[in-house]
Amino acid sequence: MNEQHNDTAKPGSVLIISAILVGLFVLWGALSPNTLQSAADSGLGWMIENFGWFYMLSTAFFVLFVIAIALSPFGKMRLGKPDERPQYTWYSWIGMLFAAGIGVGFVFWGVAEPVLYYIDTPMGYTPETEQAAAAGLRYAVYHWALHPWAIFSIVGLTLAYVQFRKDRPALISSAFYPLIGNRVNGWAGRSIDILAVIATCTGVATTFGLSALQITGGLSYISAIPNTVWTQITIIAIVTVLFMFSAGKGVDKGIKKLSNINLAVAGVLLVFVIIVGPTLFILENFVTTLGGYITNVASMSLTMTPFSESTWLGTNTIFFWAWHIAWAPFMGLFIARISRGRTIREFMAGVLVVPSLLAVLWFTTFGGTALNLEIAGQAPIADLVMSNVELALFATLGELPLSMITNVLAVILILIFFITSADSASYVLGAMTSHGSLNPKLSVKLLWGFLIAGTASVLLISGGGGLGALQTASIITALPFAIIMIVMIFSVLVMLGKDYQLERKKTRKKQVNELKEEIREEFLDDMKEEVYEELREEVKVEVIEEMKEEVYEEIKEDLYEELKIDQDKKN
Repeated sequence: MNEQHNDTAKPGSVLIISAILVGLFVLWGALSPNTLQSAADSGLGWMIENFGWFYMLSTAFFVLFVIAIALSPFGKMRLGKPDERPQYTWYSWIGMLFAAGIGVGFVFWGVAEPVLYYIDTPMGYTPETEQAAAAGLRYAVYHWALHPWAIFSIVGLTLAYVQFRKDRPALISSAFYPLIGNRVNGWAGRSIDILAVIATCTGVATTFGLSALQITGGLSYISAIPNTVWTQITIIAIVTVLFMFSAGKGVDKGIKKLSNINLAVAGVLLVFVIIVGPTLFILENFVTTLGGYITNVASMSLTMTPFSESTWLGTNTIFFWAWHIAWAPFMGLFIARISRGRTIREFMAGVLVVPSLLAVLWFTTFGGTALNLEIAGQAPIADLVMSNVELALFATLGELPLSMITNVLAVILILIFFITSADSASYVLGAMTSHGSLNPKLSVKLLWGFLIAGTASVLLISGGGGLGALQTASIITALPFAIIMIVMIFSVLVMLGKDYQLERKKTRKKQVNELKEEIREEFLDDMKEEVYEELREEVKVEVIEEMKEEVYEEIKEDLYEELKIDQDKKN
């Protein structure tokens, strides 16, 4: 039996080594958060300064690649066997895409990022102007639309194809089987998997911390609950217990149901803000931002500042590209798990186009509303973004009608995102450290859940930037993984090319056989008709001859009778 279907796959060296390395990072962050922050910042600064061009070029290439492959003849091929069909409905599938973790980014940055860029503008814009506001919305959408989802879709596409088409384990290293063969089962493959596990674990741990910060910020905004580190630890503990129940239900019952609920809650909140907020302002910004994004996406994707000392690009765009790449192992493997049976074209439409359009709508709705409040002087949203970014969403909702209800809904939304992120992350980490089993043991999933929760908790308690240091460290792992992704593209092209040719041969053979059968049937029909006509003529001749004989005999008898009668009369 293939390893990927082995429910009892035992954890091996990948689990042990990655857990030790993550533990060392956590220990460093707990004992000396300042030195970890300093080392991580130095590493990130060096990476952005020397490889910023690489990130800009590679992410632009990723977008072009996924669009090209969706429009190519490969788009008709399925992520699975040719006769397989999708396991989940479109609604559940889209819900799980967001619940996997990226939805937290939408909620956290939906207000903060456009307002931040209104104050701290991209190069070439004057802060706090109309142009700065438009650029803020456009760049926020740019950071969360096509580019991140192209990054996730490349990993998701490759892993879904090798798992469900080639029956390989659910591991990042499986993507390299077409290139290096059985060496993926050795240390080359294990090294790739360990890097992916570390990037996933540290990235998810920082999301745990950020989610806890936003939830406690929201609770402190709408109630008397203090926004302290112990409140944050309590939230993490509660979420961990809830996540354990969800993890016990599995993907089909746990994550799927919560994702459907979350998509509904997010939809209600979005529609409410559009209706009761500055509706016309939001709609005009949606059209303007969408048009500006489509018009400028190519130039934004390939613009650097070599003649300037500006650090904005490095601390914002390149930082986000590295962050999204660091998340790619987690998002890619989970997207692959829920996308079995879909065609590549359908996969790209769901993973690339739908989230990008929702990003434009979400950021223009929440970011546009916040900018409207800031520009009109109704609320100091910019001050909150610069000091307590986790309060920005709640402060914006606080200026709208029914603010208590919407703020409670926002807390529930973040809480469910938090739970589903933990659930999906523990599933992915469990799969990656259980030899790629699609059904890792519950004990392994819970182990990773506790490790992630413990990591976030320890770094929140340590203070001094421990959580930020871990986030920075996880982003540094994006550099080698970006190179891995480029190799992935060549690997998936090799697989698709061979299978496409094989399918074309099978299709051509089937068409030839069908044509032969059609010609055979036509030939048989023609032959039947000819034989029928010949038989008909033969039968007709025979019948006529028989009739001739019968008539001759009848005439002869009649003549005899007549002659006999005449003779009798004479006598």
